[in-house]
Amino acid sequence: MSKGFKQRLSYRLTRDTVLVAMALGLVLNVVQITLDYFSAKESMEKEVHALIDISNSPASQIAYNIDVRLAEELLDGLLRHPATIDARITDNDDETMAAASKSSPVSPYRWVSDLLFGSDRVFRQELQVPQLEDLPLGHLTVTIDTYHYGALFLQRAGYTLISGLLKSLILSAALLAIFYFVLTRPMLNVISALSQVRASSPEKVRLPIPANHREDEIGTMVGIINQHLETIDSSLVQLRHAEITMKNYSTQLEQEVEDRTREISEKNEALQRGNRALVKAKEDAVRRARARANFLASMSHEIRTPLNGVLGMLGLALEGELDPAQRNRMEIALNAGESLLGLLNDILDISKVEAGKLSLENIPFSVRHLIEECATLHAQQARRKHIQLVTEIDPDLPENFLGDPTRVRQVLNNLLSNAIKFTDEGSAKIRAGHSGGSLRIDVVDTGIGMSNEGLHRIFSPFSQADVDTTRRFGGTGLGLTLCRQLVERMHGQILVDSREGSGTHFTVTLPLPVHEADSDVAGVDSRLKEIGVAMAIPPDSPHRSPIEAQLRKWGIPIRGASRHPDGILLALASAEDEETLEFAADWQGAGVILADFTGTLPPGKGQHQLLPLPLRRDELLRCLGLAAGLPPADDQLAPSIEPIEHNGTESSLSILLVEDNQVNQLVATSLLKKLGHRADPAENGLKAIQALEQNHYDLVLMDCQMPVMDGYEATQRIRQNPEWKHLPIIAVTANVMQGDREDCLASGMNDYITKPYKRDELRAVIERWRPPVSPEGSGR
Repeated sequence: MSKGFKQRLSYRLTRDTVLVAMALGLVLNVVQITLDYFSAKESMEKEVHALIDISNSPASQIAYNIDVRLAEELLDGLLRHPATIDARITDNDDETMAAASKSSPVSPYRWVSDLLFGSDRVFRQELQVPQLEDLPLGHLTVTIDTYHYGALFLQRAGYTLISGLLKSLILSAALLAIFYFVLTRPMLNVISALSQVRASSPEKVRLPIPANHREDEIGTMVGIINQHLETIDSSLVQLRHAEITMKNYSTQLEQEVEDRTREISEKNEALQRGNRALVKAKEDAVRRARARANFLASMSHEIRTPLNGVLGMLGLALEGELDPAQRNRMEIALNAGESLLGLLNDILDISKVEAGKLSLENIPFSVRHLIEECATLHAQQARRKHIQLVTEIDPDLPENFLGDPTRVRQVLNNLLSNAIKFTDEGSAKIRAGHSGGSLRIDVVDTGIGMSNEGLHRIFSPFSQADVDTTRRFGGTGLGLTLCRQLVERMHGQILVDSREGSGTHFTVTLPLPVHEADSDVAGVDSRLKEIGVAMAIPPDSPHRSPIEAQLRKWGIPIRGASRHPDGILLALASAEDEETLEFAADWQGAGVILADFTGTLPPGKGQHQLLPLPLRRDELLRCLGLAAGLPPADDQLAPSIEPIEHNGTESSLSILLVEDNQVNQLVATSLLKKLGHRADPAENGLKAIQALEQNHYDLVLMDCQMPVMDGYEATQRIRQNPEWKHLPIIAVTANVMQGDREDCLASGMNDYITKPYKRDELRAVIERWRPPVSPEGSGR
């Protein structure tokens, strides 16, 4: 068995050795050439400077004596240097006294020299005589052609490279011969003998050990091969026995695989049938959910339309003059209607979540203000039950988050309402903090609590902890279901911990990102930090801890009332607490703040201020400033609040009300008249267009669902008229499903409000889209 020359080990060893040697030699040659390059540049610099230094003294004397003939002889002498191509002597005004030059040599390798050394170098030296060093005589300028030095450098570099290549070739030939006789030829003999071994009788052949290789690696290798040949015979016997055994096992395995394959096929077919059934069931469930959502949306519109009329008429009736009995009945009817509307909204929200039609906003909002608003909204409910409603908001809570404030408010209102409803004595607390990138809100009460069985049912629709709870407190069981679904839609988590008779603790965790925009947090006057607070709220009061935490955050010192008679007295009082009221009246310090948790104290005046509880941070800061006699920071804002209210009445607008329901027409028209505007009704979109053609209107309130022509088509036709392109059109609809607002805006409407008609919402949207006052507009 012969191998090609390039496949022989001697060739490969020689090739690799020579390549390594050539690479190493090339690196060394490059290093040597590099060193020679820098040495050549330095030598060139030294040689030229030496030439100029030698010529400097005679050139200075020539410049001093202004001897042109000697100057020319000196310059001709400089040109005899092979590298000099130009030499000249100039005076102080750069006028040439004498000059000599010659052409640069031409060579095909000149570009290499120019690349390394540059095409030429100019050396310039000032001329002076020793006796008159301060008198400049001119300059000696010598231009050097670097090719002279470059050519010498290239000759040396070429010699270095060629000699290195020849050395490598000689080394290759020598190594090739050595490796062939020492390694390749003995290995070929061993391979030739090994190729004669037959698989049928390998034990009968032994390999000869090459001469002169008994003690080296080749002799050792041949000895090991012979040992293996001796063991092959016994190995073959064992292999034949194993082969027979494997055949038996293979037959059994084939049978088992066949059985298992048939079993897996049957299970796979059953699994596919189950998957098809699951897909069909899922499609049916989605179809039913969508059908239910559409049905609820339609029913919502049909139920809301008469309900809006009822609530609107009750609201209008309550604004009239009624005797106490009539007003009480009207208020009961209005509250019942609003409860029915709230129940309808909860059912719609749950159906929207289940149908995947609930959209979430992602806007900046203040969690602190939202919690304080919710607590203030439920404060009166807590006072009626004589329980403490406490807000404990971490003073370091970021001011703004990105999320949906409407849905967060909905969750908080549900939890707070339940906490107060199921608590007969004690307190209901709401705590808020931020850690680990998540907002955490805790609602804790001391109410009736729940059993372990009740904890598993409270998040199910139309379910409460037990039947007795439903009988005693009422409710539909939808609030907590909606809370869980809303929190999960916001990628959060809601947990509950409760024991019967020991209260309930709800924890809501929402991964809301912090909004880094500038916050409007008011600064604390340094005088408040000097005055300090004399704390007279009892230590066991649940309101003391959040108040103290906020004061410490502001850096306002807190001391006891007896030890700080000059500070601002902060006491907890009620109308029946005569002792505290007398103590506050006799206080001689900087001012007095009475924290009122009952809502029975009269408003504060001057340096005696009233702080309503639960705590609101901005209200606490305002009371501290007024009690200390400091000018309020928002004095400039106070006058601007009133004109907004008068704005709506001073400038009356002409409004087109497009509404098909006569009761809603009556409600909306009455509200608009009370706001100081003139309203003309239209029963459908077609009549609205006809009214716009006959009269001028400043704003249009457009119902969406109407006969003949609905609000969407009417708005699109209105926008086609250039004269009405900028006419404000506000959608008014009872539909609250996802996509309703987008459909309104897509059809060309400017804004969107939902029924029932409410005075505050109407006023806000009208003021938002009020046309600018102009002389022409006011004269219409």
